[in-house]
Amino acid sequence: MKKPSLKIEEIEAISNGSHGNVFAVLGLHEVGGDETKSSASLSLIVRAFRPDAKRVWLIPERGKEVELKPHGGLGYFEAHLPRRKQRFHYRFRVEPYHGETYEIEDPYAFGPQLSDFDLQLWGEGNHHHTYRWMGAHKITVDGVEGTRFTVAAPNAARVSVVGPFNQWDGRVHGMRHHPAQGLWEIFLPHVTDGDIYKFEIKTAGGSHLLLKSDPYAQYAELRPETASVVWSSSYEWADDEWMTHRPQTQSLERPISIYEVHAGSWRRHINQNPGYLSWHDLAEQLIPYVKEMGFTHIELMPVAEHPYDPSWGYQITGYFAPTSRYGNPDDLRFFVDQCHQAGIGVIIDWVPAHFAKDAHGLQRFDGTALYEHEDPRKGEHRDWGTHIFNYSRREVLNFLLSNAIYWLEEFHIDGLRVDAVASMLYLDYSREDGEWIPNIYGGRENLEAISFLRQFNDLVHYYHPGVLTFAEESTSWQGVSRPTSSGGLGFDLKWNMGWMNDTLDYIEKDPVYRRYHQDQLSFSMIYAFTEQFMLPLSHDEVVHMKQSLLSKMPGDDWQKFANLRLLYMYMYGHPGKKLLFMGSEFGQWDEWSESKSLDWHLTQWDRHRGVQRLLQDLNRAYQAESSMHEVDFNWQGFEWIDISDADNSLLTFIRKAKNSSDYLLFILNFTPNTHSGYKIGVPEAREYRIILNSDSSFYGGSNVGDTTVMGMDGSWQSQGCHAIVRIPPLAGMILKPV
Repeated sequence: MKKPSLKIEEIEAISNGSHGNVFAVLGLHEVGGDETKSSASLSLIVRAFRPDAKRVWLIPERGKEVELKPHGGLGYFEAHLPRRKQRFHYRFRVEPYHGETYEIEDPYAFGPQLSDFDLQLWGEGNHHHTYRWMGAHKITVDGVEGTRFTVAAPNAARVSVVGPFNQWDGRVHGMRHHPAQGLWEIFLPHVTDGDIYKFEIKTAGGSHLLLKSDPYAQYAELRPETASVVWSSSYEWADDEWMTHRPQTQSLERPISIYEVHAGSWRRHINQNPGYLSWHDLAEQLIPYVKEMGFTHIELMPVAEHPYDPSWGYQITGYFAPTSRYGNPDDLRFFVDQCHQAGIGVIIDWVPAHFAKDAHGLQRFDGTALYEHEDPRKGEHRDWGTHIFNYSRREVLNFLLSNAIYWLEEFHIDGLRVDAVASMLYLDYSREDGEWIPNIYGGRENLEAISFLRQFNDLVHYYHPGVLTFAEESTSWQGVSRPTSSGGLGFDLKWNMGWMNDTLDYIEKDPVYRRYHQDQLSFSMIYAFTEQFMLPLSHDEVVHMKQSLLSKMPGDDWQKFANLRLLYMYMYGHPGKKLLFMGSEFGQWDEWSESKSLDWHLTQWDRHRGVQRLLQDLNRAYQAESSMHEVDFNWQGFEWIDISDADNSLLTFIRKAKNSSDYLLFILNFTPNTHSGYKIGVPEAREYRIILNSDSSFYGGSNVGDTTVMGMDGSWQSQGCHAIVRIPPLAGMILKPV
């Protein structure tokens, strides 16, 4: 037998999976026939590594087939070929030790598949569409269909694609290395949609083998399985009208009333475990409900793949893969499309602050801290048991910025609510002295995260005008919702956590004590226009022993429902866009749990239906009345009538549209006392119609209150006129000039 063209040490390196540059040896190569290596003396050699094979033949596109010779019993085969003027297409016929003979394309017959432009942008950390070529993508090369795989692992000694197509053997499909960019890629013929795979990574020095899911995978197995799935979308969108008008629909002068949803527990199939509704089920059931309730948007808690149900999706392993719990990626596209056709926007929670530590995920992806920080004082969220992204790395910038654009472009998402922004901004977030590292100036600000957030907002608004970004930011950081050009972070809206905390703390108090805490309601107006605020009553307020909103309310059952209705009246009257978590709209008694459906049976009872009706009518009024939504972010849209009647725990104020003659009066009574003949200031001596009274029997109230009141001459409470009003207990009223 002829001596092999490679040294036995190199053949052994291929066979044991330690060879780091298999593209240099496997496939078709020119070799010298003599020491001069002149063109006349060059010949061709084809090499293959097929550890499952007894015999291997090369089958050229034209000409005779040639049997490759095995060497060393290590799965290595080669054959010398006559010189040809140009490279040619070929296949292998493989006779395995077990099973039938088969034919297969040689992955090492194909050249590099990445463009110089993509490689350059990647190297700069400035590629905003990496999802178009990173990960797994079905392509056709030289007439051969297959899948191109690309992954970043700059510190790996060797990276391979593994799956059932190669018996999960990492020696078979070693990838081509691009050292300058730290990327690895390979084109695998015949691998197609539905095939599962992972990356096998040999760490530097060959000390460990890691088995990792694809960070850029666009589909994944259902937990507890962790493999990635090759996926190509075939969905055809039908939401052109929505997308065309979205910048106008989502203007901050328009109503934005968000229904926050956990897709796995809004409703479930009965007598099934877990009984998740699919995206198609949710399109059929959730969309009509949201439409009927009058919400303008659905906000989905994270929909990216995650291994642990009780994390609610906030500890992610598959940032580009919609979770398979509810269907495939095109099923999610269908749901969003149906929302748009119904006139409902879709926002998703996006989590660039931290990621899960699961071994198959991003953690020490190539054996080093590739996505996280090496030092746990910067790289670990101890509160959540997660890793913090290292925003100074090009791999992280390319990954996260592209991920944001991916959801907007591939799924037509209308807004991204960024989770845990405060934890990104501060290096000492939830840390004691000595447990964190100051920035280069000695400060506590995370300069790289700040830069990242500004870049994120600029890119989102550049590529997709009309898409909204929301910051869940709980501190007094200045300029969260101000433009980056003026030093802000660039978000469209900031969650008003101060309003939420003060309001809930106030309304949980027994009414007898509220007179001493009137400032908790009025204080929010001191800073109400320092940011563009969203008023959230979110999932975070109804879990972990915090009780449901209804259960937080003081008093007997009647008072609890009245207080809850009053809370919603105050929320919808206060400047700022609105968000309410599912189940709160009908007064669920129990805390929310991701493990079961909402308690929909409660809606058979009048009091629960009453709360539901009130939210429905508040949303309708909110959309119909310009004064309730048009001027949310400056004093032109709000005016106090009286905040001083703490003894009666009463608030009265005016909401105005851009046209100041278009206005509404709000009267809120936070005690269980009825006030007959109460004098309030009004702008004009004219009739006012009460368009909404939360004490109406239609909502489960006691039906106290007038239907109209008359404004009369005579100034009062800084207004030019006054009116005498009957005010119901624990209730709010909205008055509109006739």
